[in-house]
Amino acid sequence: MPNSSPARKLVPTEVAIDTLFIGKLAPLGPRGVPSGIAKKRMSGPQHVTLTGLEGDQQGDTRHHGGPEKALHHYPHEHYSAWLDDGLVADAPGFGENISTEGMTEADICIGDIYRLGSTMLQVSQGRQPCWRLNARFGRPDMAYLVQKTARTGWYYRVLEEGEVEAGDHFHLQQRPQPEWPLSRVIDLLYTRTLDMDALQELSELPELATSWRDLAARRITTRTVEDWDRRLRDSHQQ
Repeated sequence: MPNSSPARKLVPTEVAIDTLFIGKLAPLGPRGVPSGIAKKRMSGPQHVTLTGLEGDQQGDTRHHGGPEKALHHYPHEHYSAWLDDGLVADAPGFGENISTEGMTEADICIGDIYRLGSTMLQVSQGRQPCWRLNARFGRPDMAYLVQKTARTGWYYRVLEEGEVEAGDHFHLQQRPQPEWPLSRVIDLLYTRTLDMDALQELSELPELATSWRDLAARRITTRTVEDWDRRLRDSHQQ
């Protein structure tokens, strides 16, 4: 049975994939940096490996992709919020692989395990927006705005390879960390940045991606917040 808490609802089974997207490498921005952020809609079953959808590519494999960032999920309802903020965009504007309605950062928890199609996925971390979003949207503050609004989306690791397609439903199998919705993690990383007690808890979550646990541990050790400028603004450094 799923491990739940009265404070955290289970994701309703009517939440289904609206669309799947896969991206091939293409030049991004004025410098033509190779990137797979410009993805295309896929129909029919798609094979999911331990590193994501078969055929999906990343231009910077140091910071993107890999087992802890195998699939990127971005809630489609965020696009309405962006429109209210004056930004006209639609999926897959944020380079997502999976688009849904009815499932946001407040509804999922770190470590959640879902059956999706014939795959088994686990929420591993949120997205830390980077300067590629600035190039994608043609505005220098886009990555910062994604971070500020907490409309980041999240990543899955793949526990079982298999097939997925549009229309497949998310079925929650386990919720080992019901007190750690992603919205709480994002608030800790970007707003309550030096809450040492919470950072200590975060650094000890075994289901959280190692890089995020290490980030929390460094803040505890240094009592300072890491410099975000390189990630959010400086494309020449990555």
